Amino acid sequence: MGENTGPARVLVTDLDGTLLGGDGHDRRRLRDVLNRHPDITVVFATGRSLASVQALLRDDPLVPSPRWIIADVGASVIDAIRMVHLDDIQGKLRAGWPGAHRVRAALRQFPQLVYQEGVPQEGRCSFYLNPDGLSDELKATVKALGCSCSYASGRYFDVLPARASKGRALRLLGRRLGWPRQAMLVAGDSLNDLSLFSQGTHAVVVANAEPALAAGVLPSKHVHHSALDGAAAVLEGMERLGWLVRRSVVVGYHRPPVRWLDGGWRPPSSPNGILPTLQAALTDERLDAVWAAAYIGEAPPPAEPMTAVDGLPLSLLPLRDERWAGYFHRVCKETLWPALMSQPGLIQDRPAHWADYEEVNAAFARRIGSLAARGGTVWLHDYNLWLVPADLRAQRPDLAIGLFHHTPFPRPDVFSRIPAAGQLLDSLACLDWAGFHTADCADNFRQLLAGTAGPTPRVGVHPLGIDRHAVADLARTRPRPRQGKDGSQLVLSVERLDYAKAPVHKIRALDALLASSPRLRGHVRYRLVCPPPELGIRAYDFTRSELENAINRINHRWGTHGWEPVDYIPRNLDFPEVVDHYLAADVFWVTSLADGMNLTAQEYITACHALNRPGVLILSRHAGVAQHLGTAALLTDPLRPQDLVDTLRAALAMTVHERAAHITRLEGLLNTPPPADWAHSVIAAIRGARASLHGSRHGSALRRVNDHAPSYEILPKAGR
Repeated sequence: MGENTGPARVLVTDLDGTLLGGDGHDRRRLRDVLNRHPDITVVFATGRSLASVQALLRDDPLVPSPRWIIADVGASVIDAIRMVHLDDIQGKLRAGWPGAHRVRAALRQFPQLVYQEGVPQEGRCSFYLNPDGLSDELKATVKALGCSCSYASGRYFDVLPARASKGRALRLLGRRLGWPRQAMLVAGDSLNDLSLFSQGTHAVVVANAEPALAAGVLPSKHVHHSALDGAAAVLEGMERLGWLVRRSVVVGYHRPPVRWLDGGWRPPSSPNGILPTLQAALTDERLDAVWAAAYIGEAPPPAEPMTAVDGLPLSLLPLRDERWAGYFHRVCKETLWPALMSQPGLIQDRPAHWADYEEVNAAFARRIGSLAARGGTVWLHDYNLWLVPADLRAQRPDLAIGLFHHTPFPRPDVFSRIPAAGQLLDSLACLDWAGFHTADCADNFRQLLAGTAGPTPRVGVHPLGIDRHAVADLARTRPRPRQGKDGSQLVLSVERLDYAKAPVHKIRALDALLASSPRLRGHVRYRLVCPPPELGIRAYDFTRSELENAINRINHRWGTHGWEPVDYIPRNLDFPEVVDHYLAADVFWVTSLADGMNLTAQEYITACHALNRPGVLILSRHAGVAQHLGTAALLTDPLRPQDLVDTLRAALAMTVHERAAHITRLEGLLNTPPPADWAHSVIAAIRGARASLHGSRHGSALRRVNDHAPSYEILPKAGR
C-alpha cells in the first residue's frame, strides 16, 4: 500500500471477543467476506503481542490476514506484510517508557498483581488482577512511574507507556497512511478498546462487550451497539456502512439450491422445482441477485458456496440442528402444513417451538436486509418465512417485498385455526405483493386480508411450469421401455411421503378395483416412488405406518408367484431414473388432497409426448395444475373413494389411440413460460406492485401483466 493513497475502507478490530468472538459459522463468514473484499484493509488492534498474533494466524484458519497490526494494547505497530515494527510510530507511543524491569520492581509491593509469565509482550507489562485489587494506590504508583494503565475483562491489568493506547496508535497510523476517519470502522468488546471509540470513526460495540465499555462509549450517530456477538457484529457493522456488495434482488428461501455432499456442493438432479427454477433465473447477471438460505448443522462446509452453481451468489444463514428442528420439523410441518393442506384437525400447537420459528424468521430478515441494495426487491418463498415481511418492513421500509406461495393457500376459516394466525396475518399484510399458482388460492389470500386495517398487498397468479425442453431432451436419450406382450399395465405415482398426497387412498382404491375386476389381477401393477421426509419430521409417521401396512395387506391378499399389485420404492431416485419410470408407465396417478401445481404431472406428459408414447394422466381435482389442464386429464376426487376406483378403471380401459390423443391434447395445454421467464415475470410484478402502491391508486380489477404467459395480477380495492 502506498504511503500517500489511503484505502476506501479500513476495518480496525480487536481480536479476542470481537474478531474471534461468536460461533464458528459467523467467524467463517467474516473471513470469507473479507477474502472476497480485498479493498477492505484489515487492522488488528489487540492486547496480544506480535508473537501471539503470528501463532494465531498460523494455527487458526478462520483468522483473516491483516495488513497492519496494533499490538501490545497500542504499544506496538507492525507492518503485517513484512512483519516489521514501524519504529517511528512506536517511538512516539513508547516515549518515556521506563522498561519492564523497573515497572515490575516498583509494583512488587502489590501482591494482588500476578505477572503474566510466558506471555510475550513488548513495551508494556501485563498482570492478572482481580477487580477488588484495583486500588487508587496502585494507579498512583503507575502514574508516578510516568506510565498509564489499562484494566479489562475484570482480569487483565496492563502497564503501558504514558502515550500508548490502541486509539493513539490508530491515529498515528491513519495519519501516516492518509486514512480519513469516515473511511474507518472500529470494533471492540473490551475496556482497553475504549480509546478506539474516541477517534471519530464509525464504530460497532459487539453485544458480548464488557458493560464498562458499552457504558463508556460516548453516544454518537457513528457508533452502533450491536445485538450480535463477535464476528457477526463486525459483519453487521460493515453491512450497515454499505461496504459489502448489496444486490438489487434478494431471494429468501429456507433451503439453498445445493447441498454439501462428499466434500463438494451438489445441485439437484431434476431441472424442475423451485430450486433449479430460481437457479436458472438468478444466474442472469442482469438481475444482480443473491439467494439467502439456511445452512443446518454444527459442522459447516469449508466455505460459503458464493459461486457454487453457475455463478449463483448465495448467502448461507447458519442454524443449529435444534433450532432447525423446532422451526421446520415442529412448527412448519406440524402447525402450518396441516392448515395449508386444509386439514385443520391435524394442526398441532407447538408453543415451545414457536420461538424457533420467530427467531429463524428474524434471522432471515436481518440477513436479507443486510444483502439488499437501497430500493431493492425481496422475493420470499412459502410459509416458512411468513414472519419475515413484518420484521423486514420495520428494518428496511425502502424495499419492495413479495412472497410466492408454492403450496396451496387455505380458506380464511382454516387459516384462523393456526394458533398464531393474528401474528402471521399482521406480517403478511406488510407485503407489497403475494403470488400463487391458482386463482382460487389467490382469492383465499385476498379474502383473508380483506378485513385488515389499512392497505393490502397486490395479489398475482403466476402458474409455474417445468423446463419442457430439458425433460424432452432427456427422455429422448433414455432407453425405450419394453412393452408387455400380455397386456399388463403399469400405473405410476412419484411423490414424497405426505398425507396430503393421499397414498393410502390409492392403495385402498386399487384393492377395491382388484376385488371388483378379477380380470385385472396379475395384469396391473402400481409402482409408488415415495421417498421419505427429512429425518426428524414426525408429522408423516402415521401415514408411513398406515401406507406400509396397506401395501403389505394388498400384496398378501392378491399377490401370486411372480406378481404383486404394488411395487413400493421408498427412496429418492436420480431424475433420469424418474424419467425411465415415466416412460414405462401406462397411467400416471395423482391424488393430492391439496397441492400447489404438481410438476410431476407435467413431467410425465412432456416425457411421453417427446417419444410419442401413449399415456393417461389421472389428476386430482385439488391439484393446482388441474385448473390449467381441466377435463383434458381424467379428473378424480380422492375424498370420494368410489370415484378413485372408477377413474382408475376408466384409465386402464382406454385404447392406445385414445391414450395417444390424450397425451397430445394435454401437452398442448402446457403453456406456462420457461422457469427463468416465470421468475423474471414474478420479480417484475413485485417491483410493479411497489411502484403502484406508492404511486397512483387503482380500483379492484384483474389485468394481464405478461403477454406471453398465463400470469395475472389481482389488484386490491385499496393500495398501500
